[in-house]
Amino acid sequence: MAAIGVSDNISELSGMGVELTGTSIMAVTFNGGVVVGADSRTTSGTYIASRISDKLEPIHSRIFCLRSGVSSHTQTLAKYVRHYLSQYAVNENSEYPEVGVAARLFQVMNYSNKDFLRASIIVAGWDPVQGPQVYEIPLGGSMVQVPFAISGSGSGYIYGYCDANWKPNMSENEAVDFVKNALSLAMSRDGSSGGISRYAVVRPDGVTRNYVSQNELPFRG
Repeated sequence: MAAIGVSDNISELSGMGVELTGTSIMAVTFNGGVVVGADSRTTSGTYIASRISDKLEPIHSRIFCLRSGVSSHTQTLAKYVRHYLSQYAVNENSEYPEVGVAARLFQVMNYSNKDFLRASIIVAGWDPVQGPQVYEIPLGGSMVQVPFAISGSGSGYIYGYCDANWKPNMSENEAVDFVKNALSLAMSRDGSSGGISRYAVVRPDGVTRNYVSQNELPFRG
């Protein structure tokens, strides 16, 4: 990472508050790309600040990050990684930087600041070198590549569903249904998740975004 001038010290965050925001986020690979999804409720303690937040955050044209933890920490991490990844893409003359590079940037910065950082990140996307990929960077700054990832306060309610219903080499429609159903279940049980369900499909030829309104969710609490 030294080749792109990465500073892994983000001590500006050490004095920030530790306000946690509930959420349900997930990503899954399919045989031609990835699907990322999230609920849209933003909470501040017990107060619902927004019902229609967009939690699908693009880091590059074919790479998304999904954030859970302390909002100020995760937002700053994403800002730094977006900057460094753009710098890397210019240096490498790459239209589509590797998803693994974006994940590694999150991992390095998360681990180097683990004493005060409370951030869990999912990185998902497509690149021409390794195709569709999903990486999970939990609290503490480890990193693992996985076929699907779930995180946030709603994730504890859907581990069983995801383990039972995930299968390798899903089609795009199967992956979209997998995400829609899992998020709907999480939102029906988790008081900090809600609103509408947003999802994005990342393929080699582009990104398609869509949403499921509250009254169209497969499962409603």
